[in-house]
Amino acid sequence: MSPSTIPYLPDATPVLPPAGWPSQSGKSFRAIYVGGPTVILEIGGLRIMTDPTLDPAGGVYPIANTVYTKVFGPAISNVGSIDVVLLSHDQHHDNLDHKGRELLKNVNMTLTTKVGAARLKGSSRGLAVWESVVLKAPNGDEILVTATPARHGPVGFEALSGEVIGFVLSVSGSCSFEVYLTGDTVFYEGVNQVAQRFSPRYVFMYAGAGQPRGPFNVTMDTNDALGTAAAFPHATMIPLHYEGWSHYTQHAEAFRQAFQALGIGNRLRILAAGISETLPV
Repeated sequence: MSPSTIPYLPDATPVLPPAGWPSQSGKSFRAIYVGGPTVILEIGGLRIMTDPTLDPAGGVYPIANTVYTKVFGPAISNVGSIDVVLLSHDQHHDNLDHKGRELLKNVNMTLTTKVGAARLKGSSRGLAVWESVVLKAPNGDEILVTATPARHGPVGFEALSGEVIGFVLSVSGSCSFEVYLTGDTVFYEGVNQVAQRFSPRYVFMYAGAGQPRGPFNVTMDTNDALGTAAAFPHATMIPLHYEGWSHYTQHAEAFRQAFQALGIGNRLRILAAGISETLPV
């Protein structure tokens, strides 16, 4: 289906680029890692946040017949104005916690699953897998956002996990590049389908080998991350979702060691929490 267009809302307060922002002719964008699955991408003056988890440390959250705990709070206390939220799913607190839900009330657009948008209402818009919308950035760039398949655990787990999606951002205008945000998923045929359609410069992997329910992973472990890296041989791999919550069982060092062991440590980038980093494209 042809993508629809969502303009940058003119009545919203414009978000000015920070001092030292490199021009898009310099072919770069910025990323600020907030914690857990939450990162802010600044592209063409548009500020995009993934899965907002903004509660302080210490919160306890129920899931099925157990609970999990937020171990670390967000790396920055004031995330500033956010224009668009890319929400892989709304049903788990480690992807959308209480303060994250409050944030959604103040953003122009939240893109998420069809069922999630029906639950959240407000500015939420649901996307089916492979459905796209176009965002207009203040500098005139267009960002085509395409929903991608995700499987939040092993085969057969879908009925328990609920619907989940990832996103590909295809930027065109002052420069052209693609970014893939896997959403909460393991490595499976759906990730290979994304690789057949897109060639992202960066892949943000939802990692951490999350185990909230049993002795199996619902997000990528080191094997999954290496498989994803092989599927996208020209991309820099950036893990998210590996710290901050009690059910994450693999952390940054595990992914660093795994990539180094296979001789591809130069393809892994660990973002420093709370720091605005320039990502060349």
